[in-house]
Amino acid sequence: MSFWEEKRITVTGGKGFLGTHLIRGLKERGCRDIMIADLPDYDLRNKEAISKMYKEQNPDIVIHLAAVVGGIGANRENPGRFFYDNAIMGIQLIEYARKTELEKFVCLGTICAYPKFTPVPFKEENIWDGYPEETNAPYGLAKKMLLVQLQSYRQQYDFNGIFLLPVNLYGPGDNFDPKSSHVIPALIKKCVDAKNEGKHYITVWGTGKASREFLYAEDAAEGILLATEFYNEPQPVNLGAGFEIKIKDLINLIVELTGFKGEIKWDASKPDGQPRRMLDTNRAKEKFGFQAKIDFKEGLKKTIEWYGGVVVGR
Repeated sequence: MSFWEEKRITVTGGKGFLGTHLIRGLKERGCRDIMIADLPDYDLRNKEAISKMYKEQNPDIVIHLAAVVGGIGANRENPGRFFYDNAIMGIQLIEYARKTELEKFVCLGTICAYPKFTPVPFKEENIWDGYPEETNAPYGLAKKMLLVQLQSYRQQYDFNGIFLLPVNLYGPGDNFDPKSSHVIPALIKKCVDAKNEGKHYITVWGTGKASREFLYAEDAAEGILLATEFYNEPQPVNLGAGFEIKIKDLINLIVELTGFKGEIKWDASKPDGQPRRMLDTNRAKEKFGFQAKIDFKEGLKKTIEWYGGVVVGR
């Protein structure tokens, strides 16, 4: 507790999905000085706003969660925006942190930074073994450049920055906007809305053959806080739950939990994205004792209920 009581913490993107869980975790740890850097007060693509943030908030530690993100559709429609916004935010935040002699910078990367055909489970040392999956490569590469920046700044300036690689997150408070949501909230919304509206089928992108790993947002927040307190090394660290599920099995589980009785129609003209995703989580366990705790099915139930769906058999 004493570590957190003495620190001034700035959380970029603190009003967002993961940010709300992280700030709750900070308060539970006794942190008394928690500040948020988010729109509309700070447009972190703008260097004047970043300079203003560091002067006004004077943090000891910055936890950089802010990102422009979305599912496969949003990535395909906005590759330039997703590259520029994510790269410029991180690059300038880290540079100004160095100039202000910040104590520590915690940067959230993305599983999208890994090569398209990374052997499963993904190990951190595999991150440079190839080009990312095409539909989200601009976003993944923008984030990966921040790893390069942090490692080079550590080498030249002795700047303490760490880089964490979370898998796809889910949980209460997730983004359910169909234009930009990730797979779990998108599928929950489809099933719950179709059930409520009496529809006889839903359409799902791809073939269902791709696999994904998912991390409950509350678990992700705990991993970030543990790394912030205990990890101070240049190597990136995966944050995951250590399992994978095929999208076909995921939709079947969501159908079961929501009680949707209609047909699933697969739109194979749409991309599956990366064929498989699952992280090796040993480094996080060894370096700062992180292991995911929330059972996946229970996490889905909580997410469905938060959206307003009724969980069958609850």
